[in-house]
Amino acid sequence: MRKRMLKSAVLSMGALALLSVPAKAQQIIRVDGSSTVYPLTEGVAEEFQKAKRGAVKVTVGISGTGGGFKKFCRGETDISNASRPILAREMEECRRNGVQYIELPVAYDGLAVVVNPRNNWATCMTVDQLKEVWKPESQGKRMMWSDLDPNWPRQEIKLCGPGSDSGTFDYFTEAIVGKAKSSRGDYLASEDDNVLVQFAQRERGALCYFGLAYVEENKGKVKAIQIRNPKTGQCVAPTYQTVQNGTYQPLSRPLFIYVNAKAVQERPEVREFVEFYLKNAGKIARQVGYIALPDRAYKMAEERFNKRVLGTVFGGEPEVGLTIDELLKREAKQ
Repeated sequence: MRKRMLKSAVLSMGALALLSVPAKAQQIIRVDGSSTVYPLTEGVAEEFQKAKRGAVKVTVGISGTGGGFKKFCRGETDISNASRPILAREMEECRRNGVQYIELPVAYDGLAVVVNPRNNWATCMTVDQLKEVWKPESQGKRMMWSDLDPNWPRQEIKLCGPGSDSGTFDYFTEAIVGKAKSSRGDYLASEDDNVLVQFAQRERGALCYFGLAYVEENKGKVKAIQIRNPKTGQCVAPTYQTVQNGTYQPLSRPLFIYVNAKAVQERPEVREFVEFYLKNAGKIARQVGYIALPDRAYKMAEERFNKRVLGTVFGGEPEVGLTIDELLKREAKQ
C-alpha cells in the first residue's frame, strides 16, 4: 500500500515536473506587402507550415507594396511581398533604420484592364485612351465611353482600381500615365482585389485594373480587354502566353520578395522558409494562377540568396515593360 502511494506520489511529481517545463514557443515569420503577391506567398506558407508540422507559423498580411515596405524598413516584418522593385525613398528608409535586404524575383504577372461582362463594345484600348481616363487632370470629370470612341455608347465610365499603397497602382500609373502615383483619385480604390472584382461584376460601365491572376480566378464575372502594344500596334489580350513571350505590353511585370538579411542570419526558420520558397515558387505560382519564371531564374535567385547578395538591381527607379529575358540578363550581371 505504502509502495503504491509512494509510486503514485512520484508519478504525480513527475507529471507536475512535466507540466512545469515551458512549452517551446512557436516560431513566427512575419510577411506583409503586395496583395498581388499574397496568393503565391500564402500558398508557399501553407506548404512550408505542413512540412514543419506546425513548429513554424507564417503570417502573411496585405498592406500593399508601399505599405509593406513601410513596415519592412522599420524592421517590423521579416519578408516583404512586392509587385514592383523597391523605390529610392524606401531604400533610404531601410538604410536609415539599418535594414539590409536581399531582392528575389519569384514570378511574373500581367496587369489586366477589365470591364463588366455586359460591356459588348470595348474589345481593345490604347494607352492614350487609358491615360485620358486615369490622368490627374480628369479628376472630377464625368466621362462617358463615347468620350473615348464615338462608336461606343453614351454609358458613364465607373472606375475602380488599387489604392495608392499598392505596387499595382504604382506600376499602372507609371506605365499608363507616365509617372508613378500620378492618377485621379475619384474612383473606388481598394487593396483587396476581390472588392474590385465585385465592383466590375456589378457596374455595367465599369473600367478597372488588377492582376491577371484575379481575372483567371473570376472568369465569367469580369472581362479582360486587349491592349494595343505601343511598339507593334497590335491588340493583345492578357494571357499567360502573351505575358511570358513579352507581347502584352506595357502591363507585364516581375514580382518579388524582399528578405531581411539580419533575420536570415539570426533565425534559421527564416532561412529555411526562403529556401523552401525558391524551390517551390514555380510549382505554386502555376497553381495560384501566376506565370512561373524559367528554372534558371530560380537557380539564379537561389545563388543570390546563398551568397547573401544585398540590394536591388533596379537602382530605385520605377520601370515598365521589363520582359522575362531582360530580367534574366539583369540578374545574370549580379
